[in-house]
Amino acid sequence: MNKTILIVSGLVLSFCGGYFLNSFISKKTDCKMVADRSIDSTRSKKVIGVGGIFFKCKEPKKVKEWYKTHLGLNTDQYGALFKWQEGNRTGTLQWSTFRDSTKYFDPSTKDFMVNYRVENLPELIEQLKTEGVTIVDTMETYEYGKFVHIMDIEGNKIELYEPNYEYGKTKK
Repeated sequence: MNKTILIVSGLVLSFCGGYFLNSFISKKTDCKMVADRSIDSTRSKKVIGVGGIFFKCKEPKKVKEWYKTHLGLNTDQYGALFKWQEGNRTGTLQWSTFRDSTKYFDPSTKDFMVNYRVENLPELIEQLKTEGVTIVDTMETYEYGKFVHIMDIEGNKIELYEPNYEYGKTKK
């Protein structure tokens, strides 16, 4: 359990550090240019960011309270939501705890799962199929976005998420 907390703490702190560094850099250069430098330009863009970090624990409520008390996370029933702004897009990163008995991470036996933001999820799913990637389920669509789960080569379940950037915007 302590190892899981350390790993997740490192992931959260790395994200926050990257966010603040990106904020600093984006004041001097275009944010999109900074983000695109890490993408292989010879292939179509797949992952455009991290959408969430999820992990198992024995007592999710206590773990959320620990993060709230000691690291200042503003937690609610789902975990904590980190908001960011890139150009005219607003995005979020969801941090969530799950009971260690959850089946949501299955078929992975790992204690964590990362959610990656992607563009054009239906096209990406077809491309991943041709590349032999294990697709765990079918794409689901909600008003806030589309989701599908895949497995990496070491048995880590990954959640792919195409956000609906229009969700939650006030209609005029």
